[in-house]
Amino acid sequence: MSSCAVCSVDVLAAPYARYTYALPPYFPGHLWQRGMRVLIPLGRRLVVGVLAALEAETPPGALRSVLLPLDREPLLDAAYLQMVEALAVRQIQTPGEVLARLLPAPLRQVPRLRWDGAAFAPQRLLDAETATRAALALAAGRLVVDVPVQAAKLVVELVSPPPWPIRPRAERQRAVLRYLDLHGPCTRERLRQALGPECVAALPTLVERGLVRLLQEDVLQQLPSAVREPVTLNEEQRRAVAELGALLRRPAAATALLFGVTGSGKTAVYLRLVEQTLAEGGQAMVLAPEVALALKLAGEVQAVFPHAPVLVYHGYLSPAQRARLFVEARSLTGPAVVVGTRSALFLPVRPRLIVLDEEHDASFKQDEGLGYQAKEVAHARIAATDGLLLLGSATPDIKVYHAAQEGRIHLVRLSQRANAQPVPRVDLVDMRPHGDAVFAPQVRAAVDAALERGEQVVILHNRRGYAPILVCRGCAEPVRCPQCRISLTWHKSREILLCHYCGFHLEFPLLCPTCRGGDFDPLGEGTERLEEWLRRELPPEVAVARLDRDTGRRPERIQETLEAFSQGKTQVLVGTQMLCKGHHFPGVSLVVVVDGDLGLNVPDFRAVERSFQMLVQVAGRAGRGEVPGQVFVQTRNPEHPCWGFVAHADFEGMCRSELAMRRAMGYPPFVKLALVRLSIPAEGGDVALVGRVGAVLREEARRHQVTVLGPAPAPLAMLRGRKRFHCLLKGDDWPRLRAVCQAGMAQARREKHIRMSVDFDPVDML
Repeated sequence: MSSCAVCSVDVLAAPYARYTYALPPYFPGHLWQRGMRVLIPLGRRLVVGVLAALEAETPPGALRSVLLPLDREPLLDAAYLQMVEALAVRQIQTPGEVLARLLPAPLRQVPRLRWDGAAFAPQRLLDAETATRAALALAAGRLVVDVPVQAAKLVVELVSPPPWPIRPRAERQRAVLRYLDLHGPCTRERLRQALGPECVAALPTLVERGLVRLLQEDVLQQLPSAVREPVTLNEEQRRAVAELGALLRRPAAATALLFGVTGSGKTAVYLRLVEQTLAEGGQAMVLAPEVALALKLAGEVQAVFPHAPVLVYHGYLSPAQRARLFVEARSLTGPAVVVGTRSALFLPVRPRLIVLDEEHDASFKQDEGLGYQAKEVAHARIAATDGLLLLGSATPDIKVYHAAQEGRIHLVRLSQRANAQPVPRVDLVDMRPHGDAVFAPQVRAAVDAALERGEQVVILHNRRGYAPILVCRGCAEPVRCPQCRISLTWHKSREILLCHYCGFHLEFPLLCPTCRGGDFDPLGEGTERLEEWLRRELPPEVAVARLDRDTGRRPERIQETLEAFSQGKTQVLVGTQMLCKGHHFPGVSLVVVVDGDLGLNVPDFRAVERSFQMLVQVAGRAGRGEVPGQVFVQTRNPEHPCWGFVAHADFEGMCRSELAMRRAMGYPPFVKLALVRLSIPAEGGDVALVGRVGAVLREEARRHQVTVLGPAPAPLAMLRGRKRFHCLLKGDDWPRLRAVCQAGMAQARREKHIRMSVDFDPVDML
């Protein structure tokens, strides 16, 4: 290869740009391939990049040379790189920025090198003569690039929930316990970085006292045991499998919505399609919105397909685990199954089938960092393999259902429960006559009756913590987050007041920040307070469990809670919307929604849709066994039109009503939407900066026929010490919206104290 051969490299470190490099002539030309990682010089440092193209326009001046290939085969294939390019365009980012978000950290870091078995510092390549580099290339077999994956590390895990039996002055022990309580299991190295070596020295004492334990991080990845009994499909399920299987066999990409009522056996349909995919030598992905559901699905997949490779990928994994799975996924050439949450979409496999279970769930959208909608990424991945994207839900996303109604995607229905039981009856309960009572009298009577019959009860209250507001009796001021200026939520058992937006916390008990008083009144109630009330009010032999983000900060804790309830070891399960998603509890005959109005009071055009989805989903947990189900929804606004749709599980009626409103008001699916978030420092920030960016957005919007609303204070007006403002952009297509946003970003970059981010097709409007 001639010395003038050049390539384009996407840099995986700041500034994440695409640069042109010379290809060294002492490596054989056939070695270089798109998608492989390379070691490159950038200034006086070494960084890792991904080879984007083997041809590039040669810029003026001398070119620096690629130093070393880091992969024997490309880590990423052409379809993967095409997906990265599309995401970069969509999110107004560089491909390097996208790749830096998608690749696990060890694959982005400069690796260790070994030359003839001895360590070889990569930095030496920067100063090495060309002859030395050529010698390395000629003896490439003697130069080893260590695969950047590590053995499983020891992690520290909290065993005992607060309050902890430690001495009041044991500050180091308390600091370790509090950190683990807030952040979950972590390595000793991370504890040392966060708290210092003095606190880590307290670990042996905490282990000896049984408050924490040390375990291999791979233990946190263990799947729940699952024994999948042979399932006989009913007629509807068989028709669904036949119709979807025909789409899977077609030599063209297809998308389908499996619209099945709760308990209709959608999982059995998924597994039959996975079986067909594996039998034809293909690879499948089955994704769930939450880790607990993903692990449950993974257990079932392994039980049904014990001889197939099953990769389980989710956000609780360590960077080393993610890197190992990423490399393993790239090496798979035959039938395999990937199970996980939304991030599993970016494993380098070639899926012929992608299933998104509970596709309506907002967790399939990522807002921070690299913003993406899992459904869009899955659609792109399936287009590259001519496979089938299957979206499953009992309460589909309105946009997805609208596309199905218009014939843009296939629609397959399951209208009956697999056990032939009717869907549960939903009764609306007006709470206005009952003051501050937790349950209306008829609801309390139904709970007592169900428990006396030996049945189980699910209670939904979508607000965690003990009390959302703690008010000082002396000055009547609530305790607020100094960074966000909203009330801190009191978590009684954890002995803290916590901001659910930025993570700021105060130890409790405390003195009032305003008047230094020490007496407080809790206002409102969360799941923790509700659990305490139930334990006090129900007979002592009734076991009560709670499932929310406080009790379920670790996947194995979620599994323990769900398995205990499934096995009948607990009779009452109280929790947040985590209860709503995909769980099968045959012993549940009664579901109670404590405050059905919570979701309707959110400033979001999707409020009715989301409330309907959550309530119909949680109602679907009842009556899955032999006993018919009953549901009570308590409300102080019984005239709201949403309740008529919920009471009859009338998705089509809700959909028609919402689509009419959105057509009139100009919301998706009839327009494209982009949410521009602007923020300035709370102290010293100049609101005029926001106005200048807003003016540029409006000026550019006029040229592109885009509507701009705002800037206006965001519903969450303060976050992490910064004032927040929103602009809502509405247009007919994404390129016009991106053009407007690019102009705004250019203006924001010229200003010193303003930050701007763009969320295309936003899910979180706060």
